[in-house]
Amino acid sequence: MHAIVLYAHGARDPQWAAPIHAIRDRVVALRPELVVEIAFLEHMSPSLDEATASLHASGVRDVRVLPLFLARGGHLKRDLPEQIARVRATWPDLRIDATAALGEDAIMVDAIARWAIDTGGGVLPGGA
Repeated sequence: MHAIVLYAHGARDPQWAAPIHAIRDRVVALRPELVVEIAFLEHMSPSLDEATASLHASGVRDVRVLPLFLARGGHLKRDLPEQIARVRATWPDLRIDATAALGEDAIMVDAIARWAIDTGGGVLPGGA
């Protein structure tokens, strides 16, 4: 069985995670046959270790981690590979890998550019 994990930074404010949950809910609505989990780097649960433990217990043996980060900074260069290595050591029968950061995908760059044009590209109200 295959699963995807939406991997986000996490924050101390619980409301911060609302868009992450909305993304998961939308993925599930579009593809109800997919197993979709959320995991956070810090400050929130579940962690990647916790998420993969749950997935493994439910029979998942193939996991693709989708980092919801704009760029591949220190967390994706250092922290995520360390977490993936720990998961592999814990469950050798679980295949796990990660994609590039969300903001490195051409489709997302185009979507963000379109959002910037739609949101900020016009004349400001009352402006010159």
